[in-house]
Amino acid sequence: MSGLVFAAIAPHGSSAIPGAVEPEEDGMARETQEAMAELQRRFEAARPEAVVVLSPHNVHVEGAMAVVTAGSLAGGLADWGAPAITLKAEVDRELAEQVKASLRAAGIPVVGISFGGNNPHESVHPMDWAVLVPLWFMGGRSRPPVPVVVVSPARDLTPEAHVAAGRAIAEAAGESGKRVALIASCDHGHGHRPDGPYGFRPESRVFDDRVVEVVKADRLSELADFDPDLVRTAAADSWWQMLMLAGAIESGWKGEFLSYQHPTYYGMLCAAYAPAG
Repeated sequence: MSGLVFAAIAPHGSSAIPGAVEPEEDGMARETQEAMAELQRRFEAARPEAVVVLSPHNVHVEGAMAVVTAGSLAGGLADWGAPAITLKAEVDRELAEQVKASLRAAGIPVVGISFGGNNPHESVHPMDWAVLVPLWFMGGRSRPPVPVVVVSPARDLTPEAHVAAGRAIAEAAGESGKRVALIASCDHGHGHRPDGPYGFRPESRVFDDRVVEVVKADRLSELADFDPDLVRTAAADSWWQMLMLAGAIESGWKGEFLSYQHPTYYGMLCAAYAPAG
C-alpha cells in the first residue's frame, strides 16, 4: 500500500514532551503526553516511509503556501528552556517536489523555500517547534529518522483553498509510491488564561469546544463552516492545518479523539486517523 497510511492532529507545545518544561507544567500535561505516546505507537504500526508536517510556525509567504525543499532540517527547544531537546531530519526532496507540483496543479499558489546554502540539497532549513514536537514522537527519533516534508499554510488564502491543498497533498502521496504519514501540527485557542501573552479570551474556549466536538464526531468537514472572526479572536493556531487535513482524508478514513487539555494558556488536542477497514 502506498499513499497516506496514517494521519494525526498533534500539538506543538513543549509540555507535550515529558521533562521538557518545569515540573509543575509537566505534571499538568500528562494526559497530552500519554496521547502523544499513543500517536507514536500508531505511527510506527503504520510504517510510513515519509511524513508530511503542516506547520504554522515556519516561513510565512504572503499569498502562497510554502514547501521546504532544503536537504535537511535541524532545530531545538533551547529558546523554550529545553536545550537537550534537539532533532535533525532529512527532507524527502522528491516528495516535496511532488507536493509542490500537486498544489500548483490544483491552482493553489505555492513556493519552494530553502535556507542557508545556495545548493538546496546541501542546505539545512530551520526546524521550527511546530515540526519538532510532533516529530519527537512520530519519526524524528526513529533509526534512521523518517524523511520529512514541511508545508506551511497561508492564512490569507480561503478555507476552501486549504481543503483543496489537503486533497492535493493526498494525491501527491498516492503518486509517490511511498507510505506517507500526514500530521496537522496544531495548538488551538491561545487565550485560556489571563496571565498568558494573549490575555484571557472567552472565544478560545468557544473555539476549542467546537473543535473537540467536531473531532469527537469525526466530522472534520464542518471546520470549513467556522466563522473566521471566531478563529481570529480565539487566537487559534490550528484551523488552517486542520482544514488541510480534512481535505486530505475526506473519504474512506476513520478518526479517533485521544485527548484535549489546556494546562496553560493554549489548547492541545491529539487525534489519530487511519484508513477505514
